[in-house]
Amino acid sequence: MRGSDAASGALFSYVDMEARVPVAHPLRTIRTIVNEVLDALDTEFEALYEGTGRLSVAPERLLRASLLQAFYSVRSERQLMEQINYNLLFRWFVGLGIDDAVWDHSTFSKNRERLLGADVAAKFLAAVLRHPKVTRFLSDEHFSVDGTLVEAWASLKSFRAKDGSDEPPAPGRNGERHFHNEKRSNETHASTTDPDARLYRKGSSQAAKLSYMGHALMENRHGLVVGATLTPATGTAEREAAIKMIVRRSPGARRLTLGADKGYDTKNFVADLRELNIAPHVAQNTTNRASASDGRTTRHPGYAVSQIIRKRIEESFAWTKTIAGLHKTKHRGVGRVAFQFVFAMAAYNLIRMPRLLSTAA
Repeated sequence: MRGSDAASGALFSYVDMEARVPVAHPLRTIRTIVNEVLDALDTEFEALYEGTGRLSVAPERLLRASLLQAFYSVRSERQLMEQINYNLLFRWFVGLGIDDAVWDHSTFSKNRERLLGADVAAKFLAAVLRHPKVTRFLSDEHFSVDGTLVEAWASLKSFRAKDGSDEPPAPGRNGERHFHNEKRSNETHASTTDPDARLYRKGSSQAAKLSYMGHALMENRHGLVVGATLTPATGTAEREAAIKMIVRRSPGARRLTLGADKGYDTKNFVADLRELNIAPHVAQNTTNRASASDGRTTRHPGYAVSQIIRKRIEESFAWTKTIAGLHKTKHRGVGRVAFQFVFAMAAYNLIRMPRLLSTAA
C-alpha cells in the first residue's frame, strides 16, 4: 500500500536524541573520549571565569563545537551555528537539547577568544594524549618531526614598507599595486593587517607568501601527533621548534630516535640531538656539502625504517589543511593561528581513534 505524504504535525517528540544517533557512529567513541578529557580540564576552565556575572558559553561546548567544525569542514562560525541549529547529530555532540537556543556566531567567536590566552589548545592536546584509550597507541621511543607553511589571512598588497616610503594601493575595493623593481623583505616590510605574518617561500621555484610555520612531532608506532606548535616563518624555525618539542618527551637515560627530512640536516641540529641522547635519523642532504649525518647513525637498520615512517607526518598536515580548513587560516596574529593549528592536530588524533580502537579490539 502506498504511504501517505501528509505531514503529521505532531507537537511533541518522545524519541530521545541519544536514540537517534546510531550505536556504531564514530562520533560516539570520540565524544566519550572528549567528555572525559574535558572533565580532566575542569580546574583549568574554572580559573578562566569570574564567580559572578552573566553566564557565558560553556568552554566544554565551545571546544566540542570547534571539533565539529574541524571534522566536517565547516568553513565559518556563522555556518557552524546554522548547522548546530538544525542538525540533531551536531546538537547531540555539543550537548544541546532539542529545544535549546543556539548562540549567535559573534557570541560564539567572542567567547572562544577567552581560551586563546590560557593556551587551552595545547592543554587539550596533552589531555587527549594522556587518555587511557589514546596513550596505549603511543610510542615513547621513536619520533618524527616536520614543519608546514600555513598561509596567513593577509594580502600581499598589505605588505608595506615599515617607513611608509612605498606607494599605497590605488583607491577602490581592490586597488592596483605596482611591485616591479621593488625589493621587499621581512626586515624592511610588514603586513598592515597581520604584522606577525612573514613573507616566506618553500623553495627557490616557489612563490613567496605571507605565512606562519606549523610544527608537529609524531610518534612512529601509529602516526599520532604528540606535539604541535606554530611560529613565525623563518629559516631556522623548524629546527628550533623540533628541539623544544622533543625535549618535552624527557628522554633521560633512554635513547630516543628522531626522524626528519633534509631541511634538518645541519651540524648544530645533529649535534644538539646527540647531546640530548637522541639518535638523529635525519635525511642526508649532500647537494652542495657533506651531510651532518654520518655512519654512526646511517649504518643502523633503524635509520632506514625511520626514513620510511617519517613521511606519515604529512598525513596530519594534509588532513588539517584539506579537512580542518587550515590551508589558509581565518585568524590573525600568531596566538590565534597557533590555537587553531594545535587544536586541529588534537582533532586529527581524535578522528583516528574509532578506527584504531576497532582494529585493536
